[in-house]
Amino acid sequence: MKPSELPSADDIHASYEQGEATVRALFETQAKVIRALEARIQALEDQLAKNSRNSSKPPSSDGLKKPKPKSRRQKSGKPSGGQKGHVGYRLEPVEKPHHTEVHPVLECQHCHADLAGVAARKVEKRQVFDLPEVKLEVTEHQAEVKVCPICGEINQAGFPEGVTQPTQYGPRIRAQLVYFNAYHFIPLARTAELVGELYGQPIAEDTVAAAAIEVAERVEGVNAQVKAHLVATKTPVHFDETGARVNGKLEWLHSASTDQATYYAIHPKRGSEAMDAIDILPERQGWSIHDAWAPYFNYPEAKHVLCNAHLVRELVFLIEHSAQAWARDFLALLTNMKEKVDTAKSLGQSALSELQLAAFEHVYDCIVELGERANPSPVRQPNQRGRLKQTPSRNLLDRLKNYKAEVMAFVYDFAVPFDNNLAERDIRMVKVQQKVSGGFRSEDGANVFCQVRSYLSTARKNGQHVLDVLYQALQGDPYSPGFLAAQPNTESLDTVPTPSVACTAFP
Repeated sequence: MKPSELPSADDIHASYEQGEATVRALFETQAKVIRALEARIQALEDQLAKNSRNSSKPPSSDGLKKPKPKSRRQKSGKPSGGQKGHVGYRLEPVEKPHHTEVHPVLECQHCHADLAGVAARKVEKRQVFDLPEVKLEVTEHQAEVKVCPICGEINQAGFPEGVTQPTQYGPRIRAQLVYFNAYHFIPLARTAELVGELYGQPIAEDTVAAAAIEVAERVEGVNAQVKAHLVATKTPVHFDETGARVNGKLEWLHSASTDQATYYAIHPKRGSEAMDAIDILPERQGWSIHDAWAPYFNYPEAKHVLCNAHLVRELVFLIEHSAQAWARDFLALLTNMKEKVDTAKSLGQSALSELQLAAFEHVYDCIVELGERANPSPVRQPNQRGRLKQTPSRNLLDRLKNYKAEVMAFVYDFAVPFDNNLAERDIRMVKVQQKVSGGFRSEDGANVFCQVRSYLSTARKNGQHVLDVLYQALQGDPYSPGFLAAQPNTESLDTVPTPSVACTAFP
């Protein structure tokens, strides 16, 4: 019976006249409708109650109803603001300025006496930092052509390497084009306009696109080495993925990273097909951190770690909207374990004691068991088909029970971080690019972006200046971190093909 098919007064009276069995059947039918409606209302309320603070929804989805921040940090007792010993930054005067302007005192401000010939007692100094007027400099290369007086052959001097066209832009200005477009996500037209305004030189959009493509081609070898490093390193590698529009279709940008290296790749799929094609996780045997999405577990050789920040948000949701006591206890356990690990690290310890580990494991199991009692698994009803739908509480409890070692990995090994925030930071810039440009116009443009951003993110993590490494790449000598020196140069990746030069390849 549907909600709109409620029994009328005549139906109820007829059931009464037919006896107890008919009345009971009517009530059972109504009870089924009520239970279905309750489940539907609860699901809708849960959906409305989720936000970026208590779920994996991005902050951009909160709209105008952003949740009030609730920090879970404990008070340190320190005063607010910069702490003692904190290094600040301000505009400091220089000893030898480029220009000096003297402002003389010519007459007395009071009696108007002539002071032009009076020596100054002292000089008050103020310095102004500004840019000089910047214009492009043109260097003309003239290759002499001579005829040999002995044999009569014509001889021409060679041009410097890289000077191949009658007119062309040099590596410094092209590095700035890529810097604005690929690093700060300024679209092609606005990049061309920006450089034209700064230097008084009109630049075509195709020039910007061609510069980015050239950088992508130059850094393929470095990115291939980064990929090989992420496969083999014992350092925990963080994985994440996010949607990206490519030529109007939803594709997925995948990231793999450490605190020293970043690798991006675009693929039409999100799951195992993409992970197989990118070929980092399938080959890994070390710690691999992610958000518990099922396809990640298709690679048993990797040592999986779950992001506890995701767990914290789910627990907060259950505490606030389902009054789950076990969730409050488990959140306290996670917090306690993190505090103990952080304290041990600060004291120079490399591991917790066996007693501490045993106590944490015991409490972990007890809390999960209490949660299972309060949230029993659904029972299949007669003639019910398909997968049984579970509550969010039961889904989380099953995950905690099945992946206990993956949740507690940061307790067992201090090299493992508590969360997957590094991957989320690395992928956040991709979302900024999507907000600015709305997507990529072609697969080639997306691949160029991945190559350039992988190179720049790795360089920035190693303390390099973006413009410097872009200039190095365009000079044919791209920056390569020292930890890659021992690795052989790997062939460029089939998953990120070299794009053709096309303005439509870019946002």
